[in-house]
Amino acid sequence: MAPNNLKPTGILFETDEDVPMEDIPVERYKKTAKSTRSWPMIIIYAYFHIVAVQGLYLAFTSAKIWTSLLVVFLYEVGILGITAGVHRLWSHRAYKATWQLRLLLTAFQTIAFQNSVIDWARDHRVHHKYNETDGDPYNARRGFFFSHIGWMFFRKHPDVIAKGRGIDFSDLYADPILFYQKKYYYYIMPIVCFLLPTYLPMYLWNETFTNAFTINILRYILTLNSTLAVNSVAHRWGSKPYDKFLNPSENLSISLLTLGEGWHNYHHAFPWDYRTAELGKFSTNLTSVFIDLMAKIGWAYDLKSASEEMIKKRVMRTGDGSHEIWGWGDKDQPKQEITEAVINHAKDE
Repeated sequence: MAPNNLKPTGILFETDEDVPMEDIPVERYKKTAKSTRSWPMIIIYAYFHIVAVQGLYLAFTSAKIWTSLLVVFLYEVGILGITAGVHRLWSHRAYKATWQLRLLLTAFQTIAFQNSVIDWARDHRVHHKYNETDGDPYNARRGFFFSHIGWMFFRKHPDVIAKGRGIDFSDLYADPILFYQKKYYYYIMPIVCFLLPTYLPMYLWNETFTNAFTINILRYILTLNSTLAVNSVAHRWGSKPYDKFLNPSENLSISLLTLGEGWHNYHHAFPWDYRTAELGKFSTNLTSVFIDLMAKIGWAYDLKSASEEMIKKRVMRTGDGSHEIWGWGDKDQPKQEITEAVINHAKDE
């Protein structure tokens, strides 16, 4: 648990000591964002998206059912590698995992092809600590397109590099599984993400190369864009029941696409909570169900979560009133009564 002298939330982990307290806004850097375009990346991803459109057409016209089922399975596996693995486990240390689960999630994350675990977690930790400043790799204040996918097409802003040097990533490099994944990433990733998903349908059920290849690219693009939408869509549209001063919002559609990552206002309020949402949202948070199952077999442990009292206090102090239990629309508790409770809570602090 967090030391007694700290508020119960941190920008990266439960026990952050080197970040501003939750009531002190992160410094907003005012430099003009100037970055150089990466034309090879633009060309490659334009090609991937065009092929994905062809794959979508072929999935409904000529592909075998087993090819489509394989794509759905690989999509779910890749998403879990991002959500349960590189995000909740390695970026925020929201729980701990045995080597078996770490190896499994590393394999899942490699199938998703979104850089190595170390590189992904590095950028995400910088994102949380310098959220929506020039130090944020996918700064939402630079526009919807930039925060969604445009950040991949530009050289990193100097602040991203400078601020990233001040964050400790030694825990990531200390994990031999992650160390070797990064070292051999561009040898392993093409095999598990592109070659095998294309070859296996052709070998096992006589699928055509065009169908297998294009539909697998469709799977990759869907996985990529679903994940990226957390940084774009969920930073722009939705309610803010936990902290109205944060742009990240609660977005049901994104949660369904990403197995629970769309409850983004909660996540930025309690980034170290392995659930990234309250318990009542488990039906749209299958990543949490997966982690709980891993905990039952002993592969996941030390799961961190915010208590109901902690959540309630945050909602009462900084929420926008939309919370289904403690919001202004609670029929069992008139708005005046809630307002007085907020004032009294503030006085107590």
